[in-house]
Amino acid sequence: MHWQTSRFKIDLSQPQVMGIVNVTPDSFSDGGQHATATAASAHCEKLVRDGAHILDIGGESSRPGAAPLPVEVELARVLPVLREAVRLGVPVSIDTYKPQVMQAALDLGADIVNDIWALRWTGAANQGQALTGTDVVSGHASCGVCLMHMHGEPQTMQRRPMEGDAMQQVAAFLEQAADALLGAGVARDRIVLDPGIGFGKTVAQNFALLARQHALLALGFPLLAGWSRKSSLAAVTGVSLQSVAALEANDRMVPSVAAAVLAVERGARIVRVHDVRETVAALKVWQAASTEH
Repeated sequence: MHWQTSRFKIDLSQPQVMGIVNVTPDSFSDGGQHATATAASAHCEKLVRDGAHILDIGGESSRPGAAPLPVEVELARVLPVLREAVRLGVPVSIDTYKPQVMQAALDLGADIVNDIWALRWTGAANQGQALTGTDVVSGHASCGVCLMHMHGEPQTMQRRPMEGDAMQQVAAFLEQAADALLGAGVARDRIVLDPGIGFGKTVAQNFALLARQHALLALGFPLLAGWSRKSSLAAVTGVSLQSVAALEANDRMVPSVAAAVLAVERGARIVRVHDVRETVAALKVWQAASTEH
């Protein structure tokens, strides 16, 4: 199994660690430590040294309650970082839902579009332009794309989380989104799916998705899991939910690494994480234990 992207054919026979680079002043998870282009570029280099297989660069926070960001502001944040990141020798993902940002990132050489809206977004910030995310991805020769499930939108998703069986709803949505992209001419090996842990789901629903993750594998696409520093981990470990960013590093890192390993054990091929070095080390232990002797 592999993931075809702009410049790389990513081997998914081994789990891939996607390192998160938030070029934002208001990230829920890192408190804006990498809000400048210089700091974010340095962080990209560090994550590659730590063993990241993929870099995921985003300029707009998707934390619960986050307000949408104007296109020009997002572009000003991410483009300088992308220019440097594409020189580091690893696949680079742009974490955005705006078609204009997707296009600009791909024009700079980015490899993957990682979209929390699964290419559905048609907001006022699109400024009346007809360009859609599907247009951008289907119009590109080979970029990879990750389609995520989100219930509602960041401003409201945790005030009105989804009800009922999360797995059934998530699987049906992702299947429909992937089928639509296939119908637009995008090759199957370019598509990865993400159940969207924490995006409009309750704690119980998030862990049900992990427990039954095998059901998503039946859709026939590789899975990306994004558990890193999510509030559901704080909930089950008994840590205050008031501010994940304010937690001690080990308080948020250890549960995140554990969740990443469990997701891989249950079939995820990519894990999107903040703590790259620790996750890479944990997965090496898992791989050693999984190898037949």
